[in-house]
Amino acid sequence: MKSRDTESDFELYVTRTPGYLWALLFRRLHVHPIAVTLTSIVIGAAAGYFFWKADLRTNLIGMALIVWANWYDCADGQLARMTGQKTLIGRILDGFAGDVWFFSIYLFLCLRLTPVWGPWIWLLAAWAGLHCHVLQCNIADYYRNIHLWFLFEGRDCELTSSRDECNTYRRMHWMSRDWFHKLYLFFYIRYTRRQERQCPRFQHFYARLRNAYPEPVEGNGSPIPLPEDLRQRFLSGSRPLMKYANILTFDTRIGVLFLSLIVGEPWLYFIFESTVLEAVRYYTIHRHERLCAELDKELKND
Repeated sequence: MKSRDTESDFELYVTRTPGYLWALLFRRLHVHPIAVTLTSIVIGAAAGYFFWKADLRTNLIGMALIVWANWYDCADGQLARMTGQKTLIGRILDGFAGDVWFFSIYLFLCLRLTPVWGPWIWLLAAWAGLHCHVLQCNIADYYRNIHLWFLFEGRDCELTSSRDECNTYRRMHWMSRDWFHKLYLFFYIRYTRRQERQCPRFQHFYARLRNAYPEPVEGNGSPIPLPEDLRQRFLSGSRPLMKYANILTFDTRIGVLFLSLIVGEPWLYFIFESTVLEAVRYYTIHRHERLCAELDKELKND
């Protein structure tokens, strides 16, 4: 677990703990984390098929498969940290897993609802999935990484900027052993830019912080010398927002999906993503941007 600040009670006990137990088993069996990730992709993708028919017993199988896949998705990262088997391809596959699951879910739900909705359900699903879902997960992941950056003073954090990643990308060559990493950065830079475009005030605040308090030459293992008062004030403002970031991730949306299947109206899931979760996203961004603007103004005046 990276931090209790960024973990809800539900995620801790329903997802994180079972994932940890699976990780212990896989470590005992000498299973590589990538094998766990690939298995989670297959299980999660298969789950969507069981949502095709309007039959609750069949749908329950799909729900069980999604929960199982999510346990494995949680276990692979914990297993990699336990065994030190962290790889670039593992990181890529871990991020790819959820995309495959939800593509399968959207596909089979649309096939199920087309006889009633016609092509409109495909348009609704495209809006909910390709726009709302993507932006919601992007910003939730970004805000949690920002919180961890302040909490751990820049140590062992995944917060990066598209500018830094672009500089790394330009230094690499396609005709070298770095070609795969360069390909990964090509897509990751675009992912990071989508995150940054959603929170311009944080970008200004973050740039000012990095100029005023540069990272030590020792690198990622040394803390960035942020003023303690500033750091604590940011954390006190950011910590209440972590519950909204968690709402925008897996657990809440999958719970609503399950409820919509139980009542036999899976189209409600797309409406929920397009309305309720979008409202949560806008509210979270508003609160976070206001916090950053206030601290940025104080930092400028110091």
